[in-house]
Parts: sequence; structure tokens; C-alpha cells
Amino acid sequence: MGANVGGAGRYMAEINVTPFVDVMLVLLIIFMVTAPMLTQGVDVDLPKTRNVRTLPAGSDHLVLSISKDGGIFLDEYGVPFEDLRNHLQNLVVAQNKQLYLRADKRVTYGVVVRVMGEIKSVGIEKLGVVAESDEVGAVRAMSPK
Repeated sequence: MGANVGGAGRYMAEINVTPFVDVMLVLLIIFMVTAPMLTQGVDVDLPKTRNVRTLPAGSDHLVLSISKDGGIFLDEYGVPFEDLRNHLQNLVVAQNKQLYLRADKRVTYGVVVRVMGEIKSVGIEKLGVVAESDEVGAVRAMSPK
């Protein structure tokens, strides 16, 4: 069909880009659908409060999350409690980053205190706490002074 257009024994020298465009559009749609799911991180039901500021954007901070089942995550990577001190030392203290704590409102107080004890033992003095605003449901942070 398209291969013999140039005449008897001659091949077409042009590339048909339609299949290429079709494949690229499908890949673009897949990327657009899955990208937001990858950046959300750990699913945590945050407690609500008033008078909080927006969580800062950028890479100069890390978020330590505690899920409702007690799982600990640095950004979106799971960390066993036994290794938490080493990770905090290497990722927060050594790189001079700000740390924010996100804890599910159903996590027991003892788990949160235990994690905060590990944070304090590494030498992190300033700890921001992430909460949800009463007004619009936006994620906010209470930054340390």
C-alpha cells in the first residue's frame, strides 16, 4: 500500500508520524492521570485547627508522617522506627533542613511522643506541626518560631 507509492520498485521516503503521535498522546494521558497520585505522599487524616500558615513550598524541608496504623514515613518513604534516628541525622541534621510532623488524628499520643523523642534525641530543636485549617480544609503548618 504505502510502501509502493513512489512507483514500481521504489519505496516511500517519508515517515508516517500518525502512529507515533497516537502513542505519545496515550502516554501523555497516562502520565497526567498518574502524576498527582504519586506526589500526594502518605494518606493522613490531619487534625483541624485555626490560625495556621501555609506549608512552605520548596526542597528545604522534610515532612515526617505518622499514618493511622503507626507507620512512619519521611516524605513518602517508609522508615522503621529503629532506623528513624539514622535517617533524621543523615537527611535533616546533616543537610540543615526544617522538619515538619504530620500525624493522623487517630494516632495515639504515645506514638507521637515516642517519635518526637527520637527527633529531639538527634538534636532537632525546631519542629513544625502540620494541621488542616478549619475554614477551607487546606493543609497548613504551624512553624516553629
